[in-house]
Amino acid sequence: MSDSLIFALACAVAAIVYGVVSIKWVLDKPTGSERMREIAAAIQEGASAYLNRQYTTIAVVGVILFLVIYFVLDPRTAIGFAIGALLSAATGYIGMNISVRANVRTTEAAKDGLNPALQVAFRSGAITGLLVVGLGLLGVTGVLRTAQTFIPRLLPVGTDRAAGRARLRRIAHFNLRATRWRHLHQGRGRGRRSGGQGRGRDSGR
Repeated sequence: MSDSLIFALACAVAAIVYGVVSIKWVLDKPTGSERMREIAAAIQEGASAYLNRQYTTIAVVGVILFLVIYFVLDPRTAIGFAIGALLSAATGYIGMNISVRANVRTTEAAKDGLNPALQVAFRSGAITGLLVVGLGLLGVTGVLRTAQTFIPRLLPVGTDRAAGRARLRRIAHFNLRATRWRHLHQGRGRGRRSGGQGRGRDSGR
């Protein structure tokens, strides 16, 4: 693996780890009173219904695009599209759910001052961006690493086959020339023998 891929993979892992830690940090914050939790639960229910409806529609469009890319362009391109689409969908779904749950926690943190509220709001909002970068880099490095792993393995096979076909063509060509040369000299030998026999018969007469 090249240094650039290692660096990209390290950045992806760091972003994902920080995102996971931030999620745990946000969810551990207090959610306020009972009335605040009731309102937050209603908002979460509406957000979940919206996300489920949206992602169902996007999934249908994604499957159609996957099939078009698979049959029109290339299967590997279609697989790369599917990986990117799934990672993007996961990022949006996680980010939306965390943002909705962070609302009530930000409100509760605001009781202690502006700075605690900003910390909760900022870290909850950064989760989506970090997951976009982290999962995006992870998907790209995974695809590139797979390409670097399998393409060099496939090239020698194709090269060996091509070299083998070229070698067989040279052998066949050599055999053809040898056969022609043999038939040519055999014909000359028969001609000499037949000519010598004829002269012998004539001289005997």
